[in-house]
Amino acid sequence: MDDRPVTMPPPPSLVPMAQVCCNVGPVVSLGPATYGERRYVSLGDGSVRGPELNGALVEGGVDWQIARSDGALDISAHYVLRLDDGALVEVRSDGLRYGPPEVMARLARGEAVPAEEYFFRTTVRFTTGARAWLHLNRTLALAVGQREARRVVLDFYRVT
Repeated sequence: MDDRPVTMPPPPSLVPMAQVCCNVGPVVSLGPATYGERRYVSLGDGSVRGPELNGALVEGGVDWQIARSDGALDISAHYVLRLDDGALVEVRSDGLRYGPPEVMARLARGEAVPAEEYFFRTTVRFTTGARAWLHLNRTLALAVGQREARRVVLDFYRVT
């Protein structure tokens, strides 16, 4: 066994990209499934504003979720951004939301809960054919989220 200390380089930087504000529909449950309660939330319109991306959400995305037995929520959202120049960008966002049971219950009731009281993070990948935005196809982002009663706010940070 190697007992030498492990030396790791500094972590990657996070560069602010944009804030996404998305209006959402009610949670629709498909009922208990193999790994937990399977459900989805329809994603409506919204805005994208920031130093790297500006535009709007195209209505029609979906946030698929699994409410796990340990109280955590697995998240897999898929939607499209229409940037100010008309470019369309596909977004895939996979992550996790969890917190103390009483905080998660407050969120489920639609109460306002400060983002600091729970964990809501996703990894974000982009796909586009728009020439001006091809660099997004090679971008990995981290989103820090906040769930409100009828909307989700996500702060996107590009991982360097």
